[in-house]
Amino acid sequence: MSKNLVIVESPAKAKTIEKFLGKDFKVASSYGHIADLPSKELGVDVDSDFAPKYVVSSDKKKLVSELKKQAKNSDLIWLASDEDREGEAIAWHLAEQLDLKKEKIKRIVFNAITKSAVQHAIENPRGIDYDLVNAQQARRVLDRIVGYEISPILWRKVKGGASAGRVQSVAVRLIVEREDEIINFKSEDSFRIDAEFTTDSGAVVKAKLPSNLNSLKEAQDFLDQNIDAIFKVAELNKKPAKKSPAPPFTTSTLQQEASRKLFFNVSRTMQLAQRLYEAGLITYMRTDSVNLSNEAKKGAEQEIKNAYGDKFHKSRNYKGKSKGAQEAHEAIRPTDFSKHSAGNDRDQIRLYELIWKRAIASQMSDAQLERTTVAIEADKHDKRFTASGEIVKFEGFLKVYLESTDDEDLEQEGLLPALEEQQELFNQAITATQRFTRPPYRYTEASLVKKLEELGIGRPSTYAPTITTIQNRKYIEKGQSEGEERGYTQLTLSNGKVKEKQLTEKTGSNKNKLVPTDVGRVVNSFLVEHFGEILDYNFTAKVEESFDNIAEGKEEWTDMMDHFYKSFHPKVKDVAENAEREVGERELGKHPESGKPVIVRLGRFGPMAQIGHADDEEKPQFASLLPSQSLNTIELEEALDLFKLPRTLGEYKGYPIEVNQGRYGPYVKFNEKTFVSLEKTDDPMTITEDRAMELIKAKEKADAPIYEYDGQPVTKGVGRFGPFIKWAGMFISVNKKYDFDNLSNADIEMLIKDKIQKEKDKLIVDWEEEGIRIEKARWGRHNIVKGKTKVEIGKEVDPLKVSLEKAKELLEKKAPKKKTAAKRKSTTKLKTAKKS
Repeated sequence: MSKNLVIVESPAKAKTIEKFLGKDFKVASSYGHIADLPSKELGVDVDSDFAPKYVVSSDKKKLVSELKKQAKNSDLIWLASDEDREGEAIAWHLAEQLDLKKEKIKRIVFNAITKSAVQHAIENPRGIDYDLVNAQQARRVLDRIVGYEISPILWRKVKGGASAGRVQSVAVRLIVEREDEIINFKSEDSFRIDAEFTTDSGAVVKAKLPSNLNSLKEAQDFLDQNIDAIFKVAELNKKPAKKSPAPPFTTSTLQQEASRKLFFNVSRTMQLAQRLYEAGLITYMRTDSVNLSNEAKKGAEQEIKNAYGDKFHKSRNYKGKSKGAQEAHEAIRPTDFSKHSAGNDRDQIRLYELIWKRAIASQMSDAQLERTTVAIEADKHDKRFTASGEIVKFEGFLKVYLESTDDEDLEQEGLLPALEEQQELFNQAITATQRFTRPPYRYTEASLVKKLEELGIGRPSTYAPTITTIQNRKYIEKGQSEGEERGYTQLTLSNGKVKEKQLTEKTGSNKNKLVPTDVGRVVNSFLVEHFGEILDYNFTAKVEESFDNIAEGKEEWTDMMDHFYKSFHPKVKDVAENAEREVGERELGKHPESGKPVIVRLGRFGPMAQIGHADDEEKPQFASLLPSQSLNTIELEEALDLFKLPRTLGEYKGYPIEVNQGRYGPYVKFNEKTFVSLEKTDDPMTITEDRAMELIKAKEKADAPIYEYDGQPVTKGVGRFGPFIKWAGMFISVNKKYDFDNLSNADIEMLIKDKIQKEKDKLIVDWEEEGIRIEKARWGRHNIVKGKTKVEIGKEVDPLKVSLEKAKELLEKKAPKKKTAAKRKSTTKLKTAKKS
């Protein structure tokens, strides 16, 4: 019997904490929430103070039973889940579901998993904070009601499988509206004037006109004016300036900076930060606060003074701008500043170093600069060129770190040579370059997080799952286009002559930027039209403020829910009964021969064109849009062209060569088995027989065996997850340590042998006659497998103790069944958390 049972939500956290506690403490993990709303029903009693009906999921029942047993045999139970609202709710669920007596519970929190932090928490326990619990309940219940009531309407009126979410839908709206701004943007051109001068000693001075010129003629006339002109320094101003460091990281700023500097997406950043936190290397990574504890400031001071000297240190206090930030919490920082590098892999190490540098820099001196601005005049006109530069007089925090920016147009100031007023300068070249005004930039993951934070929408724990969800639902995607060629004019004055050049540049690139899909656009249009209040930015931010008020004990969560539901539910009923089904449809015109309407709309498998209506005597014709086409921009002629597919281009080996459009994009087909996807640059409407033959032969070459092993051919290819070889029905990934283009026979044999061994190592239990086996899965879990059916069992389940009967039962539950009226299981209903 253990005197003390400590329950945390993560096994990695449990492993770290166990090192700090003595033999009287046993540490167990709840593996996150042990109870949640049921997945197949609303689970909220809207007629009884919105009481949530929490259930323990089937994969957690055994764990809950084991935790109950351990709690029964312990004198004290320490609930040590995270210190945010989610963590408080986990602690509450543990207390309720494990039937813990109040006198046996001690709630402890720490924002870093270090020995001193854990011991301090043990010495200073508190009770469960029911205000935080109710704030989490309010968020969970409101979001469940919004999703549960709106999603079925989307299935009927828009598209099966579509769904809505309070924060996710607002994020999609931001991206759709930004795309519309870009589409509707009218670009205007002007001419930017840049000049390069030299001093009599040969030093270079780069300058420009402060304002662009409006036309090619103005630019030509201006350059003509500068032929044989004499240039002098008209004004020279030097001013001291300083730069101050950015505050230490919050969740949002860490996600933004890791994207800019390390090119991590938001989810990757949070995964890595979670591992660093659980290993005791950084403080808690979900925080709005920019505050540093006195202990942290002392640690940073010692490190700065030891490494750089006293003059580089300056103690600073930062105040957060984020709504709802809790200043009692800390910013994200290393737990030990003397560790300059930490982590178990390269990406963890890189993220840790970024966090270390940012936190250290926040406690360092300002950088002292000298900023110089120069005005250069000519004797033949009254326009002045300007040049600017800065010299770092004292590095201060720049010794360690400088924050990046999302501004793609920002020009860094360089250094200027020593200059004097009235000093003559010699013109080397003046260029007038045609420039075009740019539309707003598309959001990246990082800049979307920044925008959501500015609007007060979402909180640290919601940013990563929000962006992941809207990508998984195919409402948005990361763009792939490198842009299109655009011509521009450049005039250059050099050696007394003006020459004109025609140049090209890429414009409109959306590569790795967030763009809305047709599904996202249609769903957004429907929601904005019918549920504008839910998608209103101010409303969503106000809801977040209400959650904050509940967390602070200033508002009752049931009152807030009641006020929301009274206006929301009648609206849902009205939309369900009266909204038009043909949402997102565009009629492009009439078919030139039949006179039937040509429509584009969202179909079951994506955007499609349609000739005729469903209620016509003749069935309508359908055709899928190409990946490059959009419901929002496609024209009539483009839509009509789609009905010319499939196109027959010729013959190969006795089979016709056809080009067509399928669910996964355009392809070439030449027999019943060979389908070759077109490349991004290929247009199915214009592709030639020669090009199709080239793709077919490349496919045949790629599919041809490159070796034979154990009597079976080996082929190679490149798929969604990178290069692979295929042997005996197995796909074997080829990692970077191999030269994929020049695999040797020895390489191939090694890859196959390694794969066979991995498959053997993966197998835990094999009921061969039944065709059922248990295999290792990722993250320490296991799968029960039969054919294509796979059931995951949690880490807490010992796979060797799973019987064949139990395995069959789980597989039977997973297998698809005909819908029947199932009896509802009785569930425990937990109402508003009581403060008693």
